[in-house]
Amino acid sequence: MLMLLSPREWRTHSVKCSKTETFPIPHEQYQPGDVLLGGITSLITYNLHTLSFGEHPSEQLFGVPVVVTKFYQHILALVFAINEINENPKILPNITLGCHIYDSYYDVKMIYRTTLDLLFKSQRFVPNYKCDKWKNLIAVIGGLDSETSFLIADFVSLYKLPQLTYGSFAREDIDARKFTSFYRLVPNEDHQYMGIVRLLLHFRWTWVGLLAVNDESGELFIKAMESLLSQNAICLAFTEHVQKQFFWNTVGDLNAFTFSYYQSFADKKSKTLIFYGESLALITVMPYLFFGDPGYKDNTAFRKVWIMTAQIDFALSGHQKGSDFQFFHGAISFTIHTKEFLKFQKFLQHMRSAGAEGDTFLRDFWEQAFDCILPNPLQPINPEEACTGEEKLESLPDPFFEMHMRGHSYSIYNAVYAVAHALHALQSSRSRHSTMTGGKRFEIRDVQPWQIHPFLQDISFNNSVGESVSFNTRGELDAGFEIRNLVTFPNKSFLRVKVGNVDPNAEEGKEFSIDDDMIVWQFSFNQALPLSICNDYCPPGYQKKQKEGAKFCCYDCSPCPEGKISHQEDMDDCIKCPEDHYPSKKRDGCILKEITFLCFGEPLGISLASVAVSLSLTTVFVLGVFIKHRHTPIVKANNQDISFALLISLFFCFLSSLLFLGQPRDVTCLLRHSAFGIIFSVAVSCVMAKTITVIVAFMATKPGSSMKKWVGKKLANSIVISSTFVQATICVFWLGTSPPFPDFDLQTLTTEIVAECNEGSTIMFYIVLGYMGLLSLISLMVAFIARKLPDSFNEAKFITFSMLVFCSVWLSFLPTYLSTKGKHMVAVEIFSILASSAGLLACIFSPKCYIILLKPELNKKKQLMSRKNESP
Repeated sequence: MLMLLSPREWRTHSVKCSKTETFPIPHEQYQPGDVLLGGITSLITYNLHTLSFGEHPSEQLFGVPVVVTKFYQHILALVFAINEINENPKILPNITLGCHIYDSYYDVKMIYRTTLDLLFKSQRFVPNYKCDKWKNLIAVIGGLDSETSFLIADFVSLYKLPQLTYGSFAREDIDARKFTSFYRLVPNEDHQYMGIVRLLLHFRWTWVGLLAVNDESGELFIKAMESLLSQNAICLAFTEHVQKQFFWNTVGDLNAFTFSYYQSFADKKSKTLIFYGESLALITVMPYLFFGDPGYKDNTAFRKVWIMTAQIDFALSGHQKGSDFQFFHGAISFTIHTKEFLKFQKFLQHMRSAGAEGDTFLRDFWEQAFDCILPNPLQPINPEEACTGEEKLESLPDPFFEMHMRGHSYSIYNAVYAVAHALHALQSSRSRHSTMTGGKRFEIRDVQPWQIHPFLQDISFNNSVGESVSFNTRGELDAGFEIRNLVTFPNKSFLRVKVGNVDPNAEEGKEFSIDDDMIVWQFSFNQALPLSICNDYCPPGYQKKQKEGAKFCCYDCSPCPEGKISHQEDMDDCIKCPEDHYPSKKRDGCILKEITFLCFGEPLGISLASVAVSLSLTTVFVLGVFIKHRHTPIVKANNQDISFALLISLFFCFLSSLLFLGQPRDVTCLLRHSAFGIIFSVAVSCVMAKTITVIVAFMATKPGSSMKKWVGKKLANSIVISSTFVQATICVFWLGTSPPFPDFDLQTLTTEIVAECNEGSTIMFYIVLGYMGLLSLISLMVAFIARKLPDSFNEAKFITFSMLVFCSVWLSFLPTYLSTKGKHMVAVEIFSILASSAGLLACIFSPKCYIILLKPELNKKKQLMSRKNESP
């Protein structure tokens, strides 16, 4: 029965060590110290042979190693940080940090094997040595990808050993496993998802491809991105999975693999490709994918904007000397934040092939990086192939090694410092406690790994370049990502230019930033912003129309309907203009409506004003004639006071029409209809008084008539005053409750805003008009009855005719007014006022003026009496 022993039990449990290892690990680096930091990197991969029971497993297990030479920097960053801490008297004084580093080999069996060795094996096997000395391992740093990290965690979490990962992968993986000893020296992956979406939206790329590594982390990425892209109106043109493997069983497998990708890349509309996975996927797949086609450099189908996630580093293995990254020129990558370390560069410059004692990684790294063979006492070599020992790291092309500290190395550097600061805090706390209680002196070898968790969780420090390092509540680095642009050169070197940031701690709206001008695009785009859309954008004036059976990013364009516009490209729906604007002819914008009203300066306004002034002057002239000849029989015979009142009211009727011209103001709106209603009521009531006076006078001439007492001026004056008083009362009530006010009609005309007077109360307005119409109708009926009565000048007939004209004008006014729009409605109203007033003036007073001015001989009492006797 298999039993797991606790660390304390391992210390006391006595085990005899064998002379040789049955299953040796080919690479490890050991640096002794009072406290050891474990490390599991992802530097080397093997095509592991299948084991059989007929041979010793150590003889045929490993083949030829393939080294990702750039990742040797991860080991050097860990060693550099430990050396820097050991030389710093302010942190962990009198304590030496050491390290023990293994590799994952990108293989499940090897990850378990190296993790077990890291936890329990001494640096070397000693014959007949009693293995009872506990390895003082305080924390483990690793791994680069999610699979490696979780396989390590399966073991180290059992012993509550802190594990600090330096690779970026989906947070959901960690949540699902609920590792309590897990710390991440990288930001939350959700920030990267947000950054990718914001980047696509920024450049309006809505038709994109997606390559993702074929593992659990890749599936989580695809699931998360599909949802986010759909929410932001972005479509996936295709989704392909990338296999993580170096070796193909047959050429047919490789050809089938390559052909499947060619099919997806043939979509020429998709100019953008999101690549998610570890660097190993890039190293293994891309050379086959692109170099499988001899004319790949001329194949525009592969000329895309590659969007790389933070998991990917632009690295090649030591066996890919002929490869470069020119095909990825212009790629945009999300990277873990890093800082420039001059000390680290000097550290790298002093690296030589002799290396450090206990480093078995160095030989394979050096031989594959510099394409030479290091001396081996057991094996003679060709001098031309031998390494000189003077090779320098700075001479290597960037795909194989970089002198600048990269993001993963920076995370490892911070991880070492985080553990050191946590240990220092623990040491200070225990030392103070021992001093205060007089207890046993604190010894670093007594520290258990689980004891530093509280200090790690609350860790916050500034590293040697002055940047703050701390974990959030979920055990992740509280930071964001950098956005970098890859610029390649013919000598196989490249630059990663920082062009933006994803900063979750920034102000709202500034979490994502990018400088378009700094970006260098892929060569085939001629430095123009590439379009990655399913179809051309709908121009302004058009709206999207979904294609049946196609993804929502593929659509047709249809013109905006009448009355609507689209002022931007690719609008989903056309919109209405604001009320004070109207659509342009192309329906691509809104034009401000002009404010219009009937003004004095335009031809129509001048004409109407001229007519109004002319008629008012004519009225004054007639009034002057009547005043001058007020003692003549023709003036006396027709109730001269009522005639004077009628003429004065007609004068004001003509002038009141001028209130309708010009821009409406508060005063003019108050006076327009109220003054017009009262003045016209006076005029009409005067006409009605004239007619009723004639009827009463005729009836009073009959013998025994009781109407004699009504004959006289009192009757006429009473009619005029009472009729006018009713209208005045209506107008005062109207102005007191809901008075007219200046307003704008935004709806009636398409291209103009009509400045008008709002009646305030439409009911009161129609009551005023209705009352005036009632007076006019009564006057017409009375005049019609009196048209055949004996009268010297037959005034009843003239009044009848004038009222017919008056009523005809206003009856025709209503349909004309309602069918007219804009300022012409005012013109119709002015014309009706002038026409009806002119009809009264002409029909009633022109015959009398004719006799007074042209036939004065008829203006005599004798003529009046003779005409009266001649009447039937």
